[in-house]
Amino acid sequence: MSGLRLLLLGAVALIATACATAEPERAATTAQPAPKPPGVPRQALAAPYNDRAQALESDGRLREALQARQIALTINPDDAATRAAAAALQAKIDEQVAVQLKEGRAATQRGSQVVARRYYLTALALDPGNRAAFDALREQTQEVDGLPHTVKARETLAGLASEYYGNRALAEVIAETNKLQPNARLTPGMVLKIPEVPGVTLNRPGARPPAPRAPLPTAPGAPTAAAPPPTPSAPAPPREEPAEVNPLLAEAREAADRLDYGQALSDIDQLLNSSPRNADALTLKKQVLYSQGKQQLDQRKYRDSYATLNQLARIAPNYEDSATLMRQTRTRLIDEYYNSGIRYYREEKLPEAIAQWKAVLEIDPQHVNARKNLDQAERLLKQLDERRK
Repeated sequence: MSGLRLLLLGAVALIATACATAEPERAATTAQPAPKPPGVPRQALAAPYNDRAQALESDGRLREALQARQIALTINPDDAATRAAAAALQAKIDEQVAVQLKEGRAATQRGSQVVARRYYLTALALDPGNRAAFDALREQTQEVDGLPHTVKARETLAGLASEYYGNRALAEVIAETNKLQPNARLTPGMVLKIPEVPGVTLNRPGARPPAPRAPLPTAPGAPTAAAPPPTPSAPAPPREEPAEVNPLLAEAREAADRLDYGQALSDIDQLLNSSPRNADALTLKKQVLYSQGKQQLDQRKYRDSYATLNQLARIAPNYEDSATLMRQTRTRLIDEYYNSGIRYYREEKLPEAIAQWKAVLEIDPQHVNARKNLDQAERLLKQLDERRK
């Protein structure tokens, strides 16, 4: 027993010695404050990327906005607001991709292969890795509009996507169109088709090359690459973003051209939901509302014309001669309601007559005859109800 006790005491002594040795080291470690990152705080470094993301999202360029948010999160991963904004952007992209796929499938079922392909390509522009869009495109046999390109030495799919679209991520769209793997090596001399992607500018050979995209903003304190100063004789031109045409806008224009104003307005409103400040969409909406209101007036659909022109007046009160059309529609609609009330009254349909004269007074509260007839009809209806009791 004495030997065992000695062993136990030795073990306890060793443990105590180890703890005594480790404790000062641990205390020394915890006593030292964590080093602070030198220079500008992370929040300030990430702020320009968040500002750019907000501007891109307002313009409807959701994929680029999400990329800017992701850069901001790389700089400042603990920013909960940026993380929430990125998640909301991703959800919006997923929602729009789902809409494009749904519309594409509907167009496929109608046999409109070209229209369906536009929707699928739009889904790929929003989400270049979307497998459903790829599979849907592969199932189609309809040719897509595009440009031929003869491959030169050392060219890659990503390089061609950057050259033609200004976006390397669209390399998969070129690969899919030409039935290639996304990472396929290109052989000099092979001819590829560079497809037109709705909503993305296609840079055509021979045209004046677009100005390069403005670089992502440089945060205060961030390292910047040295750029050669422009020569005095050739100052650097201002950088501009190439204009992009949203596929919904193109569809709306096509619908308006075939006088399908309801479909045109539906496409425009869908676009404005994601990009409320889209100037082209707002301009087209005014044109469509004006044309639809005028057509309805010519067709004597005064109620529909009045509602359409009222909608136009809310966004553009002085658009062309819409004020004159509104006066004409208002006068004819009042006459229609008033005369309908007279007809119902003669047919002893008092509730219907009352409803028509109330409609007149909603448009023109000062209409004397409608007020007089309404009061008389209501008194008569009240007397009839009392007699029935």
